[in-house]
Amino acid sequence: MSDVRIGAVLIAGPTASGKSALGIRLAQALDGVVVNADSMQVYRDLRVLTARPTPDEEALAPHRLYGHVDAAMNFSVGRYVADATALLEELRGRKLPIFVGGTGLYFKALTEGLSDIPPVPEEVREAVRRESDGLETPELHRLLMERDPETGRTLRPSDRLRVQRALEIYAATGRPLVSFHGARQPGPLASVPVVKIFLAPEREELRQRIDARFLAMMEGGALEEVRALGERNLDPMLPAMRAHGVPSLLAYLRGEISREEAIARGQGDTRRYAKRQFTWFRHQLPDWAWVAPEEGYEAVMGGLNAPARPSPSGRT
Repeated sequence: MSDVRIGAVLIAGPTASGKSALGIRLAQALDGVVVNADSMQVYRDLRVLTARPTPDEEALAPHRLYGHVDAAMNFSVGRYVADATALLEELRGRKLPIFVGGTGLYFKALTEGLSDIPPVPEEVREAVRRESDGLETPELHRLLMERDPETGRTLRPSDRLRVQRALEIYAATGRPLVSFHGARQPGPLASVPVVKIFLAPEREELRQRIDARFLAMMEGGALEEVRALGERNLDPMLPAMRAHGVPSLLAYLRGEISREEAIARGQGDTRRYAKRQFTWFRHQLPDWAWVAPEEGYEAVMGGLNAPARPSPSGRT
């Protein structure tokens, strides 16, 4: 392995910004391992639609934590951190971990830690699911406001996934979700010197790349992936069932919308997600270096030679 003074390289950025290609290039140059930090690319059922590295790309450098979770699992950030922590122990002193992805919460948990929220028992989760069945998202948010108004005021009424999560935490603990946000478990990279970059493409170019990539996914088998996923009759609230493009392609397969409309919705959802990624990283992880994608390799290599400093820990 190259003689570096850091414990990990972290490469973030919006979808379609070129993160995967940069990760492979760095892994080849630094005797590293590309480690997934994307919450959808953990699911084995959606290689094409989530733009997971192809088998040919995975053959260019070691890849870990990709496609290792079944779509029936509600894979949490806590489980991701546990997997990443075990992997870091395995790689310590042997290979340089190069984390690549667009899920900000994964990076925040790795570097700053997790809120100390106890796990929700499965029976409690199922009870909340049964209660929420048939409720529109605004109605579900009103239910949260009755039980946990403190958390409810912090969540968008349209954010069904987080509203339901807050209801589960309250049902399991009797405490508002926001009451757990002060105490944090340290992240596995909290005291490890790291290089952190965010790939920031020009916005119009990124929009064009997102639209083109969705069309390429359709040609590459995305519809067949979604058809197979739909045949499993999984809970539509599971994260894999909410991946960008899945709901619209399922609607097309049910005959509810046209193929063109399904593609347009998938592209639009992905563009809006990319916009949210820019905003989230700017406000939540302000100490990351923002660089143009074509400057990413040089930025990382320069960071390796700069005085190393650990990630900040204990931040809220």
